[in-house]
Amino acid sequence: MPRAIMLQGTGSDVGKSLLVAGLCRVLVRRGLTVRPFKPQNMSNNAAVTADGGEIGRAQALQARACGVAPSVHMNPVLLKPQSDVGSQVVVRGVVAGTARAGDYQSRKGQLLPTVLDSFERLKAEADVVVVEGAGSPAEVNLRAGDIANMGFATVAGVPVVLVGDIDRGGVIASLVGTHALIPPEERALVAGFLINKFRGDVRLFDGGLSVITERTGWPSFGVVPWLVDAALLPAEDAVALDTWKTRSGGRLRVAVPMLSRIANFDDFDPLAQEPDVALSMVPRGQPLPGDADLVILPGSKATIADLAVLRAQGWDVDLAAHRRRGGRVLGICGGYQMLGRRIADPDGIEGPPGEAEGLGLLEVDTVLKGPKVLEEATGTDSATGAAVAGYEMHMGRTEGPDRARPMLTLANGQTDGAVSADGRVMGCYLHGLFGTDGFRAAFLTGLGAEASGQSYAATVEQALDRIAARLEEHVDIDALLAAAR
Repeated sequence: MPRAIMLQGTGSDVGKSLLVAGLCRVLVRRGLTVRPFKPQNMSNNAAVTADGGEIGRAQALQARACGVAPSVHMNPVLLKPQSDVGSQVVVRGVVAGTARAGDYQSRKGQLLPTVLDSFERLKAEADVVVVEGAGSPAEVNLRAGDIANMGFATVAGVPVVLVGDIDRGGVIASLVGTHALIPPEERALVAGFLINKFRGDVRLFDGGLSVITERTGWPSFGVVPWLVDAALLPAEDAVALDTWKTRSGGRLRVAVPMLSRIANFDDFDPLAQEPDVALSMVPRGQPLPGDADLVILPGSKATIADLAVLRAQGWDVDLAAHRRRGGRVLGICGGYQMLGRRIADPDGIEGPPGEAEGLGLLEVDTVLKGPKVLEEATGTDSATGAAVAGYEMHMGRTEGPDRARPMLTLANGQTDGAVSADGRVMGCYLHGLFGTDGFRAAFLTGLGAEASGQSYAATVEQALDRIAARLEEHVDIDALLAAAR
């Protein structure tokens, strides 16, 4: 009979996504058919599925760990923040509208039947479904209508493993406190707990495990050490940028401004792993580095609003100075739109209806209009002839004189992007293009850097295998499987 187990956390960013990916790979290596599932996710890092939908990037990585293609059923509800108080709501890969936080809290329970249907579809094709919660079940103020944690687990009858992050401190209190806050019927769903991100000798925490078990009655499934290979995998959301560190020593200096609604920043992971690249993710409050060779404007979930953020930070002035010095500029998706002369959002797709003057570095104009483009794509880079592969995920159409010099020619015969007359400013809609090894090598060589020649896909696969091996060593996998039902 198919079984399921759910990982919930004592808080956000405790490592649930990574543990689910690792456990999926562990179980696949044991010969089981496995599927990942996250009822509700909130992230602007998204991935395109083969059937033209979008899901959280973490679930796409987890699908990869299972050796299967991503499906919209793996993440039936995706919230993509567009402002501090509202998000775009994506249901089974399709935009279903926008909602302010308070409005969504009152209507999220209506999505439970859809969530349960997707879960049952995955369960029917798997030996084990590994489910990931969101946030924490201890957020009892959000419990009404919950579909992300105990609300789902209770209705679906899925046992829960509670994950605590020891690296942030207070892990005993967070686990015991969760036990104290959730009602008895939810405590009974918890099969045990995992301690994550432990640095040093795990035996030093034996006393802590005993205290947690004595106070809660929950057994320990293990203590997971700090997994260094996690840095080689795509991050779930922008929380990871808070601890970003620039690799020193690379000759090619690349700067990426961290926009307020930055999206799909895993575009830059393959660059960050190149030894000859020093990639800086520049936080708000800091200028763009004056010695950068290349500035990349990333994707954004709210292009006009983030263009205002860029100007408020003075990054437009820094970018103009960079351009005068002969520096190069690349824009991807929303960043490409910002490089143009004008962006119009007449229907209020990404915020209040209106328009804004662009940065004027490309002779193009963008109108944000549906339908949303969600598709995988392949093609060639016009400058180098190198093959590219990735995905498009955007609203809007971009046209203008510089479109006569497209950055990419796609396999379907269409062109994508634009290049300035001097070739130093370019942009396109294709996410993930740096994950294409040949293009990345040609691009870096053209900028005077030495490409490593490494395979990015192989790097991710090897990292998943090493993480799985560590989990086999430190987690009682047999007990986890026995708890699943």
